[in-house]
Amino acid sequence: MLVKYKKSCEKIAMGLLGLMPNEQKVKKLQALIRLYEEKPERQLYLWKEEDDYVGLIGVEVEEAYFVIRHIAVNPSHQGEGLGHVMTEQVQQCMQPREMLMTPEAEERMLTAC
Repeated sequence: MLVKYKKSCEKIAMGLLGLMPNEQKVKKLQALIRLYEEKPERQLYLWKEEDDYVGLIGVEVEEAYFVIRHIAVNPSHQGEGLGHVMTEQVQQCMQPREMLMTPEAEERMLTAC
C-alpha cells in the first residue's frame, strides 16, 4: 500500500533512500529528506506491506508532468516487482500528468526493484 511520507517515518525513509548508490552519506540523506519536507512540489511516498515499510518513491510534481527522482526497495523484497507497482500507484495518483523518470531512478528500477 502506498502511503504519503510523514515526519514520524523519517528514519525509515532515510534508510530506504540510503539504499540508492548516490545517497549513502547521512548529511546528504538529511538534506534530501528536508527537501521533500519543505518543497511542496516534492512528494515522498513509502510502500507498506503488513506492518513493514519496504519501499520508497520520491517525485517532483509539475503542472503537466511529474518526475520520479528516487526509488528504492528493501533488498529482501527486491525482484518482486514492487518498483513497478509503486510507479503504477503514483502514476494513478498523479493523473492526468505524464510520468518521467531520472536516468538514475530508471537504472535503479531496472536493476534493484
